[in-house]
Amino acid sequence: MTLKVAIQMDPIDSIDISTDSTFLLALEAQARGYELYHYLPQDLALNDGSILAHACPLAVRTNSKDYFTLGPQKLINLEELDVILMRQDPPFDLSYITATHLLEQIHPQTMVVNNPAQVRNAPEKIFVTQFPDLIPPTLITSDRKQMMAFRSKYQDIIIKPLFGNGGAGIFHMKQDDENFSSLLETFDTLYREPIIIQRYEPAVRNGDKRIILIDGEPAGALNRIPAKGESRSNLHVGGTAQKSSLTDRESTICELIGPTLKERGLLFVGIDVIGDYLTEINVTSPTCLQEINFFDGVKLEIDIWDAILTKL
Repeated sequence: MTLKVAIQMDPIDSIDISTDSTFLLALEAQARGYELYHYLPQDLALNDGSILAHACPLAVRTNSKDYFTLGPQKLINLEELDVILMRQDPPFDLSYITATHLLEQIHPQTMVVNNPAQVRNAPEKIFVTQFPDLIPPTLITSDRKQMMAFRSKYQDIIIKPLFGNGGAGIFHMKQDDENFSSLLETFDTLYREPIIIQRYEPAVRNGDKRIILIDGEPAGALNRIPAKGESRSNLHVGGTAQKSSLTDRESTICELIGPTLKERGLLFVGIDVIGDYLTEINVTSPTCLQEINFFDGVKLEIDIWDAILTKL
């Protein structure tokens, strides 16, 4: 089956092909003989009722010094494609939200992965609160009094920007930290949105588990150990990747959230679990395919494309 596939992503010349999940999906699509295109979110347009993009034919290869070729840019009607992979990185801002509105107009005639309306309706740090029995104590607010009360109750806390990504802006505030009020003032300056505060989970020292779900089913897991002196486990800020499998608790979490992901058309999802608690559901541009493939000897990109074909 020959498909026409466009990848909406950040500039391809800026990625690290040794870790990038989108590159892996492109390689598999090319291996299947699919016709590939690349475009940036700012190349999207709504013109006289049609969703268009200035896109370039794309070829990829595993040579780290010469890993892609872009053909001449041309204006294409996205309704004439079979699949669009929406893979630009957050921040989940108005630009990102606008892209979901535009792509929603052609989905599912052209299948967008993940479903753009559901991506818009599932901000990663808010969507997770729909499963209150699975998450640590959590507060989302702009109310300073509620923040103070939450800190007094739980003492050891994590503070995050509500629409941040990649571990940026995450702070671990211990009970005796005198910078709490100053930090809140800084957040007020930087962000217009409420902030999210959660109880700190010491189990993070044993790892922050990334679990990939494909069409609602767990497909692989990776443990990420924070560096010494660091509360964040993200690999790009020094976290160490370790081979892992699912615990009974993690399997239960996947069983409980999987049907919702499947129903919403969130086909490729990465969740984060610390100890017994679900902390995030990543639906915008999940990562860690390459690391899980390496440790488990699998090819999750094949499973993702097989799931897409099944949906088609």
